[in-house]
Amino acid sequence: MYTVKGKADKNHLLTEHMPLVKRLAHHMKAKLPPSVEVDDLVQAGMMGLLDAINRYEDNHGAQFETYAVLRIRGAMLDELRNSDWMPRSTRQNMRKVEAAMEALNQRLGRPASESEIAKSLKMSLADYQEMLGDSGGHQLVYYEDFHDNEEGSDGFLDRYAVDDADPLRSLLDTGFRQAVIDAIDNLPPREKMLMGLYYEEELNLKEIGAVMGVSESRVSQLHTQAVSRLRAALKEQLWTGQA
Repeated sequence: MYTVKGKADKNHLLTEHMPLVKRLAHHMKAKLPPSVEVDDLVQAGMMGLLDAINRYEDNHGAQFETYAVLRIRGAMLDELRNSDWMPRSTRQNMRKVEAAMEALNQRLGRPASESEIAKSLKMSLADYQEMLGDSGGHQLVYYEDFHDNEEGSDGFLDRYAVDDADPLRSLLDTGFRQAVIDAIDNLPPREKMLMGLYYEEELNLKEIGAVMGVSESRVSQLHTQAVSRLRAALKEQLWTGQA
């Protein structure tokens, strides 16, 4: 991994971590729409890996992979953001879902069931579940969340990371991290288990389906619904300045 002069061997690092790029690309692809090509994610991830190799300080030693993962994922997310992979109509649909969830939570005092959400949206359960499936890749935080949502109101970034050179780090250093933990704890049991299997155990959707006894497409629906619940909960806590 190092040359005779003690410097990191960049070619060796690149070759050694190429499988990591592919693994991260396939893991990210699992929660994205079919229109996103895994090869595009791999290509962006390789650029992130090269950036990590060029920026990394040799004396960090064994921590390189941790640093590289951040750079690789960041490059992939940049690629997705630049390609505008999720249609505006899809985001608008999911915001309607979030609004319905938020209203039902306040009225019922508990997470609403799928049937209750579908009824609130004046949709059949089948149509609602189909919309969830079509919205795979729904994210916890969108770029537009960092700007004004209503005229005269502070943007999310203005409230939580206004003068910081690294908005994401600033965001995580605020009440956002604890708010996410609390919101996950309040998910319905099945969705809470799904999030744990996906983000902690790093199982893919097919593996999660085998554990939960449902199809891969059903896991995708439940994942999208869980993320919508989290966004609705976070909007109530953070966007109103309660966290």
